This record gives sequence, structure tokens and C-alpha cells, in this order.
Amino acid sequence: MRIPRFHSPVALGAGQSVALDDNAFNHAVRVLRLVPGAPLVLFDGRGGEWEAVLGEVGKRGASVTLLAHRARECESPLQVVLAQGVAKGERMDFALQKAVELGVAAIQPVLTARSVVQLDAGRWEKRLAHWRGVVIAACEQCGRNRIPEVAEPLPLAALLAAPPTCGLVLDPTAGRGLRTLAPPSGRLSLLVGPEGGLSEAEVQAALAAGWHGVHLGPRVLRTETAGVAALAAITALWGDLG
Repeated sequence: MRIPRFHSPVALGAGQSVALDDNAFNHAVRVLRLVPGAPLVLFDGRGGEWEAVLGEVGKRGASVTLLAHRARECESPLQVVLAQGVAKGERMDFALQKAVELGVAAIQPVLTARSVVQLDAGRWEKRLAHWRGVVIAACEQCGRNRIPEVAEPLPLAALLAAPPTCGLVLDPTAGRGLRTLAPPSGRLSLLVGPEGGLSEAEVQAALAAGWHGVHLGPRVLRTETAGVAALAAITALWGDLG
């Protein structure tokens, strides 16, 4: 049986006893039904992970004792920033979850002309907290010990105002695919539209700002599929997949 992994919101150190947060406690004790002495792995996002054992378990909380630190990393050698057009509900969650599994370094939600999600400031804060929770859960599942940053949503114009070192925009009408490109020399940014894709004016604005248009083949992909497919192809070509 695979040893359960949990993220700790507090910095971890040798011999330390820490309390599981509410989400970790619920999953470890109420879902997995772990008992005192059960082995765990904890990580705090600063690198590496800790072997640990479950300690005292109460009705509303549980403690964990840290043992040995393992300097294990599985970060991709290619840093990719996913600029994802904000999509609705589970589509956005799916895109973020799979991007983390594929090794994305950071995620920048982007508001575009066809973004259907419109929220006030307070609800955006809740949505951002939710997305960050999705990313942490994906790290727990896939074995990553460093957590990709999820930035606050930006209008597309603000994103394009700071040209990337190497920027690719997915465009089904583009004249070339990923295999025609030279390997990136630094951090790569990937722009994916929301439901309905980017408008023609937005694609042209991205090209004018120094981004390069690429297609993913003859079929039109949904937003939650497009980013995942592009990241898989990119990491297979230039990263550590395959």
C-alpha cells in the first residue's frame, strides 16, 4: 500500500510534532481510517519530504511526529508557466490538476473576452483559494514536494504587457505545430484560451506581443484538454516525460 502524503502549511523540522490541518485530518483519519503508528509522508513545499508517523488521534485532530528528511525532488527540468483562460468549475479544476501532474512550474489564470466566469472581489478570493487547494491536492497525489504558484487572475492585456522569454499561444489556425519549434532556452509560457477559445483579436494581440502561435493537430480540443495535451507534448519533447 502506498504511504499517504500530506502537505503541511507550517515549516517542518527534525523531531517536530505537528498537528494535521483539517483537510489532512479528515482524509487520514475519517477516509483512510489510519490509526496511531501509521506511516505518513509530509512536505511543506520548501523541498524534500519527511517520513513521519501518526501520533495521538482525537475526535477533531491528530498529531504527527517527524522522523527522517528525504531530499527527494521530481521537478521538471523545463519550467513551464501555464497561462490558462479562466474556465467554469470542474473544467478549470481538471486543467490545474493535470498541469501539476505534468510538472508545470506556475499557473497564471487569465481573463479573456470569452471568459464566462464573472465574480466580485470577495468571490474571486474564494475561487483562488479553491484553485490553490486543487494544486496542493495534486502535489500530494503525484509526489511533488514543491507547490506551483497560482497567481491572481490577470486580464489578457496585462499578461501581454510583459512579453515572456518564450511564449506559445494555442491557436487551431496556426501554421505550425510544436515539433517544428526549437527547444526553449529558458522558462516557457503557454497561453490557453477558455471555453470558446481566444478571439481572433486576442490571438493577434498575443502575436504582436511576441508570442508564437502553435496548433495541436487537426482536431479542436476543449480548454481543459488543450492545455493538458500541450503540456504533455512539451514535456515529452523538451522535458522529462517519456
